[in-house]
Amino acid sequence: TQMIAELIEVNKEYMDAGLTNELVIESADTDVAGQIQQLQNLMAKNVDAILVNPGDVNGLNATLTEAVNKGIIVISVDQELNVPGVYNVGIDQKAWAKTSAQWLADKLGGKGEVVQIEGFPGHPANVARMDGVAEVFAKYPGIKVLATDTGKWDEATGQQVMSNFLSAYPNMTGYWTQDGMAIGALQAVMAANPAVWPQGVGEGRCQYLKLWQEALTMNPDFDSIAVAHHPGVSPTGLRIAYNMLMGKKVDTTKLGGSNGLSFVMPLAAVITGENLADGLKMCDGKPDAYLLDDIMTDDEVQQYFVK
Repeated sequence: TQMIAELIEVNKEYMDAGLTNELVIESADTDVAGQIQQLQNLMAKNVDAILVNPGDVNGLNATLTEAVNKGIIVISVDQELNVPGVYNVGIDQKAWAKTSAQWLADKLGGKGEVVQIEGFPGHPANVARMDGVAEVFAKYPGIKVLATDTGKWDEATGQQVMSNFLSAYPNMTGYWTQDGMAIGALQAVMAANPAVWPQGVGEGRCQYLKLWQEALTMNPDFDSIAVAHHPGVSPTGLRIAYNMLMGKKVDTTKLGGSNGLSFVMPLAAVITGENLADGLKMCDGKPDAYLLDDIMTDDEVQQYFVK
């Protein structure tokens, strides 16, 4: 919701200046077949550029290739795909996950028993994230992963999975999770209130930061980290697409990723116990669902184009 609102807002700048004439949005909680149909709808409208947030790492490849072959600029936002001709705009999902996994490993002194709550297995972001977490934990033979389950990127499901874990593994010392599931996981810990709380990671959204602050009133020894995965990558992708449509040449030496076609965005924020107050200040006047965010300006995206 935040991502779409920001897309409309940024596009309005270009529309008001007479530079773009329409932003077509096809959005629904849908599967691969549904996303393929949405892409076909956009191609049928003869759009000049497509921003897609893919729900599968390979499922859309043939359709995206079809769009590229029609001369449409195609940008995958938020999730990195490895499709010839398709650009990616987003954070480094693997590095994003490694940031909090490393914090947890350090917090536990390199040893302990942890559980993991992942998003959707097979989803490109989830695959990259879990690879990153595994990479970090592999450096610490003293860290034992007791179990991994899916919370389906859903707060309530994350809470149920964590409740089950707390019952099954009363001696766990830590947990790693992601996105809104972190809210559910911490709610489960607070509800169970075990004698020794496991240390856990969160995500940079206002509801989590407020819950973390509340958790500290129950247990001052609890600690966490909230790494922002910001929706602003999508409107930033719109700015990049606009500049490409204006004929500007991408400086590929500034790109990274698996196929060298990724505009890798810096993280918007990393909140720890030391700067939790700053994170909460960023939430002033924002709804609980707000994710700590950053959208590049048109001037800032020029760094990715040949001068």
